[in-house]
Amino acid sequence: MNMKKGMKLIAAALMGIAAVGCSSVDKMAKMAENVKVTCDPEVLEVVAGNIDADITVTYPAKYFHPKAILEVTPVLVYDGGEAAMKPFVYQGEKVKDNYKTVSSAGQTVREKVHFDYVEGMEQATLELRGVVRYKSKSVSLPSKKVADGCYTTYMLADNTGYFNYREDNYQEIIKQTEEGQILYKINSSDVAGKELKNKSIKDFQAALDAIAADARRNITSTEVVAYASPDGGEKLNTKLSDKRSKSADKAWDKVMKGKNVADPELKSVGQDWEGFQSLVANSNLEDKDLILRVLSMYSDPAVRENEIKNMSEVYTSLKTTVLPELRRARFIANVEYQNYTSEELLTLVDENIDVLDEEALLRAATLVRDNDKKVSLYKKAVAKYGSDRAQFNLGVAYLAAGKVSEAEKALALVKETGADYDNILGVIAMRKGNYEEAVRLFNKAGNEAAKANRGVAEMFTGNYAAAAADLRDFKGCCYNKTLALILNDELDAAEAGIKCKDIRLNYLRAIIAARKGNAEGVAEYLGKLANVKDLAARAEKDIEFAQYR
Repeated sequence: MNMKKGMKLIAAALMGIAAVGCSSVDKMAKMAENVKVTCDPEVLEVVAGNIDADITVTYPAKYFHPKAILEVTPVLVYDGGEAAMKPFVYQGEKVKDNYKTVSSAGQTVREKVHFDYVEGMEQATLELRGVVRYKSKSVSLPSKKVADGCYTTYMLADNTGYFNYREDNYQEIIKQTEEGQILYKINSSDVAGKELKNKSIKDFQAALDAIAADARRNITSTEVVAYASPDGGEKLNTKLSDKRSKSADKAWDKVMKGKNVADPELKSVGQDWEGFQSLVANSNLEDKDLILRVLSMYSDPAVRENEIKNMSEVYTSLKTTVLPELRRARFIANVEYQNYTSEELLTLVDENIDVLDEEALLRAATLVRDNDKKVSLYKKAVAKYGSDRAQFNLGVAYLAAGKVSEAEKALALVKETGADYDNILGVIAMRKGNYEEAVRLFNKAGNEAAKANRGVAEMFTGNYAAAAADLRDFKGCCYNKTLALILNDELDAAEAGIKCKDIRLNYLRAIIAARKGNAEGVAEYLGKLANVKDLAARAEKDIEFAQYR
């Protein structure tokens, strides 16, 4: 064979090889339908903003050309666009590169796909797009649909959070007392005439007259309480105290002459050790600490008296300063003051707000419906009284209105922190999408509201079992609890737990019905949402109801 003829044969052989290669590439494209693809899950789900799935691809025998390179690109096609991953690249057995090798005898490969959720992916299709290459030629394979999706059910969670205002100490009825007293001489139960005209009694009579003229004040009961000073023996003083209660009762009738006041309840205390301790503690006696120490060391009246009498100088001072004040009878009127009613508070807010004290302002703020007005009342309580509770409640009011930035600024000025404070900071973190920080704060707070809020945060992070555990026994709201149980596949418990009125629960009922295969239930509950535009629009795209459209 001459050289010219040999060159022609070699060229022909090379062209034949090239033709075989090219035809094999085309063959891979034509045989693409024989490639089996499965996806777990078959319907995609968004979890914590992520779409993840496992794809299994089985290439049959004699499919993958030994010298071919195959690029497979997972693409999520959705309303408004598409998202493509970096391609998976495979090579035939004779390709000397660093891609994953697929045998021509047939092979199964498994890959993980991931996409970040964007709005519109609720009605998405996951497909694989392949390009096979051999030398300079490339052929596109037919796209393979892998999965539909996506479930976005967890996004129904309500992350506005559970939090409360700090309570006011406003009293609608204020308990008050007015009193006067008469003194007795040592070892006597006789009431001296001058005692009925002393300043204490006159002030008491004037107070009773003022009460009678005040529509807001009312005497609920009266008392006469008699005492003896703790000197002279307990038995003697008990009898003396009893006699004083009787003489004081007669004196009461004289003091109350011309006044419409009920008869008093008579009480006899006996030795007045409580009054003794109070007078000593508030005195200027040099040895008062020593006396108080004796009182704390001994409870027996006789021992107390004996120990104090042993301090001769001290006892001399007590006889002239303290003990005479304990030989007495008290005249007491128990009074109820009717504070401003809710209606009056609302009127005063508009007409005479400056008469309201801190507690009244805090209570009034709970009564107004307009949030801007509520904010202004809390601001006034802060400015006028330096109220830290009002400062906290100002942050709550802002947060309730959705003004997260203003809430943060207001709460930063709160001095008294605590569980409710940590909880509301956690709610702010949750609303901003910082779920890790939110959970940290909810754990720190540790109260019931924080536990429920943690359950909501756990739904957004995909920890559905923990969310269900946190919300299962929460009585504050059954909406998020129901959703958590659905996400944790506790459909019967979710359905049984729906006991509150919330229009949104019809959507959750429809999901439960759909997952149980109850077509009539789906239609019934979605029908109740026809006028709730946002939920009705969601239902039209929600993959939960795909088979019921």
